Amino acid sequence: MKLKACNLMCFLMLSGFVFSQNSIKGVVVDQETGLPVPFVEVYDEAIGKLVETNDDGSYELADVDEGIHKITFFSYQYTTLKKDVEVNGDKITKLDVELYPLAVELSEVVISQKRKELFALKRLKDVDETAIYAGKKSEVVLVGEQMGNMAINNARQVFSQVVGLNIYESNDGGLQLNIGGRGLDPNRSANFNIRQNGYDISADVLGYPESYYTPPTEALQEIQIVRGAASLQYGTQFGGLVNFKIKEPVADKKIALVSRQTLGSNSLFTSFNSLSGTMGKFSYYTYYNYKQGDGYQDNSEFDSRNFFANLNYRFSERTSLSFDYTYFYYLAQQAGGLTDVMFLEDPSQSIRERNWFSVDWNLFALKFKHGFSENTMFTLNLFGLDASRKALGFRVNRVSQTDEGGERDLITGNFVNWGAEARILTKYNFKDHQNALLLGVKYYQSDNSAIQGPGSAGSDADFNFYTDEYPNYPNQSDYDFPNLNLAFFGENIFKFSETFSVTPGFRVEFINTKADGFYRNINQDNAGNVIQNETIEENDNFERSLALLGLGLSYKPVDGLEVYGNFSQNYRSVTFNDIRIANPSFQVDENINDEKGFTADLGLRGQLSNKVSYDANVFGLMYNGRIGEVLVAEDNRVIRKRGNIGKAFIYGLETFADWNIYKTFFNGSPEYRWNLFVNTAFTDSEYLESEVPGVEGNKVEFVPNVNFKTGTTFGYKNFLASLQYSYLSDQYTDASNAPIDRTENVRGIEGEIPAYHIMDLSFSYAFSKFRIETGINNLTNNSYFTRRATGYPGPGIIPSAPRTYYATLQFKF
Repeated sequence: MKLKACNLMCFLMLSGFVFSQNSIKGVVVDQETGLPVPFVEVYDEAIGKLVETNDDGSYELADVDEGIHKITFFSYQYTTLKKDVEVNGDKITKLDVELYPLAVELSEVVISQKRKELFALKRLKDVDETAIYAGKKSEVVLVGEQMGNMAINNARQVFSQVVGLNIYESNDGGLQLNIGGRGLDPNRSANFNIRQNGYDISADVLGYPESYYTPPTEALQEIQIVRGAASLQYGTQFGGLVNFKIKEPVADKKIALVSRQTLGSNSLFTSFNSLSGTMGKFSYYTYYNYKQGDGYQDNSEFDSRNFFANLNYRFSERTSLSFDYTYFYYLAQQAGGLTDVMFLEDPSQSIRERNWFSVDWNLFALKFKHGFSENTMFTLNLFGLDASRKALGFRVNRVSQTDEGGERDLITGNFVNWGAEARILTKYNFKDHQNALLLGVKYYQSDNSAIQGPGSAGSDADFNFYTDEYPNYPNQSDYDFPNLNLAFFGENIFKFSETFSVTPGFRVEFINTKADGFYRNINQDNAGNVIQNETIEENDNFERSLALLGLGLSYKPVDGLEVYGNFSQNYRSVTFNDIRIANPSFQVDENINDEKGFTADLGLRGQLSNKVSYDANVFGLMYNGRIGEVLVAEDNRVIRKRGNIGKAFIYGLETFADWNIYKTFFNGSPEYRWNLFVNTAFTDSEYLESEVPGVEGNKVEFVPNVNFKTGTTFGYKNFLASLQYSYLSDQYTDASNAPIDRTENVRGIEGEIPAYHIMDLSFSYAFSKFRIETGINNLTNNSYFTRRATGYPGPGIIPSAPRTYYATLQFKF
């Protein structure tokens, strides 16, 4: 039986070599000079495949089906050309083309318009290198087309066209990304698998899946988002995948410089400088990013440094090797949270002068890519992390309590992990249709540690422990968290016709999480005398194995329309790191357990006459044992407890449309641009079952019923202007659905997040080698907040920024 299975696997893996394939080949030349044109994007709408011409102007679209193919040739320096070609059974169909060079240098508006003509590129292709996205809810943010304050990673603007995202706006420098959606806690984007160039960048994918590092938007080419069904290829999480794709090396120069300097409100200064180039088979892209500012709240200054280097060597057309190194450091003063009364009085105030937070991040990645043939591709990613985070400050349950000095609470976390992910994808013909098989394996090992204890009594950022000076400090613990994860995954596109495909998939996980250490149980009487002092040793080992299944469907009845659906099981493990950190704001249920559930989508997407791009879908997300926080009465007092609340169901409708108004009504000079987008999510939720009194039937936290964003961009020649509006309805922050109490001036942790709306205005003008960007965020100067933090940077309400200004000068050489 095993031999038969092995033979079947070998047949599928080698089938790409056996079956005959059709392809479209040709050469692209300059119409005036007859010279070959390299780096032209060649896009086949029929199969959703994009390739580039080589140095000699040649290209090849492999594995194409018989029939009519609409081919688009795109280059910024030439007119866009569209050709129809018929593949009729010959193995190779020739299509040579001539491109007409543009007589004038392109304006910013025209460049944007030319790129927008290829609406299909705003969603991931069915097959891309060694990944399958057929039938999945995918979105691609083309960063170069976004307008806004890119210097501070303004997530509200960067992700404006991604449906249904819930964003914590609590960091003036954009040092961390906090996004959620569909009821997922946005805190440090922990419910997404966060990657950079395809490899993990969070602290610990299973043990501590929080993202303290976010690459600067100014360095990004695109951001790829795949919702729940991404669990099959990228992990078990409910949120899906967010992959930051760094810009690729400039292909036609040995050295290219981009320098961007930004000034803004609250003493904001950022400097982004990149170098890039290609020399034969070697290419590189590197940048350095510096940020500093005082923040919009008192006691919220920050300082950060980020360096990145990408080195590539192409051995041949089919084999390449690349190396990435990322260094990220920042130090930020934490203003602390507010109560509702304090927020209404003055949202910019702070009564925490001694709270600090620091991150030190080192990422390494080595990627080997090899094409065994035109049909079979192999990739191997080796990646590692050596990082730390340190939090120091005065943390008490009573948010309004004044800090009168004394030792501070210090928590340090060290993350040392490495992993390897190998993927192989082969395309094969079966019954005259092209299928694709993906198989992969991932090994991940981490050895993390966390220490909590007394910090200094000073006010500076001193991240040393003072255990000898304060031996009776109550919150003391020291733990190692060695984790091991081995996963096997696979998907296969079965194409039953030219219009209909089914993509089943699986993921098998082995997880072993350990906790080895101690915590001290120290109690004192009202006079400060120690009445209990014991050290409790722990050595926990939690092994489990699980299998996740999924299915994707894609139906394309006509050009420009796709009906898609997917279903995927999900899983999220409890982290020992969360359980063992003492937090004065809540308690953790000692019986807390893993979350399990599923995600499903059904929708349609496409474009109408290259004038409207749209995507609309309904979704459902089921949690079994959802982890959350609830208010309970114990010992004649109300406490906030974190644990498994119960079974929760979240469902909704998500819609997006991008309308090219100018092309629809005027269709005149390409020097003009006028677009309008509308992005809306209507979401509802309910706790279906719960053993916690008063929870069953409640709304799920972090679920605004309405999440609405819209914006318009107008351009003429090198001038662009954009106006964006965002609105989120109110949302609960705990499973108890605790209402706002504006008379209570102690905590600020419980209660709703009220509805809020924001308007942003942006401008851009390019001339010669320069570009000026400027704008106003929160144009109407609304006072609002998006977060009630239970830990750092709180606890309490974290106010969002009032009206702010920025101006950026870019030089390109």
